[in-house]
Amino acid sequence: MSDFLGIHGTALALREQRLQLLSANLANADTPNFKAQDLDFTSALQSALQPNAAVGDAIDGAAQGARYARPSSQPSVDGNTVDGEREHALFAQAALEYRASLTFVESKVRGMLTAITGQ
Repeated sequence: MSDFLGIHGTALALREQRLQLLSANLANADTPNFKAQDLDFTSALQSALQPNAAVGDAIDGAAQGARYARPSSQPSVDGNTVDGEREHALFAQAALEYRASLTFVESKVRGMLTAITGQ
């Protein structure tokens, strides 16, 4: 199945993990000493596409390896590095990228259904 979806299935899973990180940042915007995290999507995708591990393990391992603590753009008294406006903007961009990846997967599945049903 991963051959059928190509890079898009892996990209979709990694984009989901990035959305989870960004939403955790937003949820912890008022938590003292919380460090905002993000995912380097390009390096995670390259790592996940290496042919040396099972698909689920490769995606999870790639996401863990590409995770990093984002430095604060503004100093905070409580040590929290979440910038609410920046996080909202990053989340909106990541949601748009997720939708684009989902559209690619949907088009692949529709094409396969068309081939199967002959319509």
